[in-house]
Amino acid sequence: MPEMHFHVRWPDERIEACYSPSLVIKDHFAPGTTYTLADFRERSRIALTIAAERVREKYGFLCSRALGQLTRIEAAAT
Repeated sequence: MPEMHFHVRWPDERIEACYSPSLVIKDHFAPGTTYTLADFRERSRIALTIAAERVREKYGFLCSRALGQLTRIEAAAT
């Protein structure tokens, strides 16, 4: 399963490296696009949940790393 790393620039200009076990992130985000925090949080929730489920379909368990990334994004975006 192809994994990917992507970078998020937060409103305070901090850049965070993020992880997804699937390329599904590309279906939900466009590089260089600015999103409201609420929209970014929702897109992240959808994309990383799909990514975690794809791991479950292939290996029989959810990807805890994707869910952990989602938890960090949701905490930072509040």
